[in-house]
Amino acid sequence: MEAVAITRNARGSAQKARLVIDLIRGRSVNDALAILTHTNKRAAAPIKRTLDSAIANAVQKADKQNILVDVDDLVVKGCEANTGRTKHMRRVRPAPMGRAYRERRHFCHIKITLTNEKE
Repeated sequence: MEAVAITRNARGSAQKARLVIDLIRGRSVNDALAILTHTNKRAAAPIKRTLDSAIANAVQKADKQNILVDVDDLVVKGCEANTGRTKHMRRVRPAPMGRAYRERRHFCHIKITLTNEKE
């Protein structure tokens, strides 16, 4: 059984989120939660929230199908972080001689897939 959770438009760039996602890919859920709790990266918080949502989705899906699922047996099968919208989050920063530098604030989409099947 597989369960998926997606977070859209999380603050931070996809490149920085991929650094954290690479740490948890292929690990058990308990290991992944421990890693995300103790990782000193800003992207760890939305990824942990997405992982918690995926766990809840797995439990709910199992209840619907009358399947007994143990949360400790779940494994992070796949993770990805893709670029999100950047259209409306542009800021202007003052520059020398009356000019302005344009800043784009980055967003990313986070997708986590869990499974309890052994590969």
